Amino acid sequence: MAAPYRSDAPRAAGPRRSTEARFARPADAAQLRGPRHDSADAPRGRGRSEGDSPRGVRRPEGDAPRGPRRFETDAPRGPRSAGAEAPRPARRSERPDAAGTSPRRASPGPAAARDPDLDFFLDADPAADIAAPSPALPAASWANEDDGGADARSDSALVWLHGVHPVAAALANPARRLRRLLLTESGRAALIPRLPPPWRIGPEPAEKENLARLLGAETVHQGCALLVEPLEAPPLERFLEHSAGPVLVLDQVTDPRNIGAILRSAAAFGAAGVVLQERHAPGETGALARAASGALEAVPILREVNLARALRTLKEAGLWVVGLEAGGPVTLAQAAQGLAGRRVALVLGAEGEGLRRLTRETCDELARLPIRPAMESLNVAAAAAVALYELTRE
Repeated sequence: MAAPYRSDAPRAAGPRRSTEARFARPADAAQLRGPRHDSADAPRGRGRSEGDSPRGVRRPEGDAPRGPRRFETDAPRGPRSAGAEAPRPARRSERPDAAGTSPRRASPGPAAARDPDLDFFLDADPAADIAAPSPALPAASWANEDDGGADARSDSALVWLHGVHPVAAALANPARRLRRLLLTESGRAALIPRLPPPWRIGPEPAEKENLARLLGAETVHQGCALLVEPLEAPPLERFLEHSAGPVLVLDQVTDPRNIGAILRSAAAFGAAGVVLQERHAPGETGALARAASGALEAVPILREVNLARALRTLKEAGLWVVGLEAGGPVTLAQAAQGLAGRRVALVLGAEGEGLRRLTRETCDELARLPIRPAMESLNVAAAAAVALYELTRE
């Protein structure tokens, strides 16, 4: 009995080829494989032929031959979703505007007229002054003489100081490197009595509205704005030699207005300087200088990466480290009486959190300010002013 998958009918297209004949390389390739189709009359396929053609197709007999996948050569190429007449869409960077013109191919028009009142504001780019740095200035008494002060700072480090007192103090500080001075008529009139000209930098006339756009609408600039480079931090030895008064150490105090107010109290009570953290403390800003009211130029600031290590360095220099905390066992007045004239480093923490654990453990003593139970604590700037008065009133 014949197998069900085999047909008893004879094959219609020639004898069956053996395996050797199928893989042998004949002298004439046309014996096993027909020539390439040069016209559409010869159908193209992948299976064996069932007629006289050496290579046929698997489609039913009579089907249309398989044509090319591309469009006909006489039809223009266009988008797939549109017809032949559809225009080519513009690229993203060449999308036409409301007027129908492409921004890339649009010809530049005439330059717009420049408002003379905005000349100083449009030119107030700190990077424009980098190419011509201001000349080297003599160092202040606490500045580092080996810091290469003649090198100009990068434009990202420049600071706009504003207000009559901060601007006048910066103009009078020989260690401060100046870039631009913008003054309104009222600002010039308010600055002259405090610091008579000539100044170390020539002023540029400005309007009040322009300064408001440059510094912010809420900024109290009093008609004065000065572009400066930040002051260089002094080394610890010269930092302590600046004054024989106490040293203030701020543990993660981040509000620039509080730091400015602390600098003002430090200048008023003769503190040697203020120690800040390198990362968790603001840098020089216009708001900080405005709150300091000129004390930023008079009180040196030392920035340390590790505050506990800085406290140990102050201990080695002979200072007694007192941490100000609401739960201290003694008052600050009691702690000051037992110091017998010894120099003090006063540590103040941020509002709410207070001193951190490692900072508290590094202090030699903890003290408190006696206040009424109705108020839990004082603002850190107010606490610094009261504590400095207590330490220096003798």
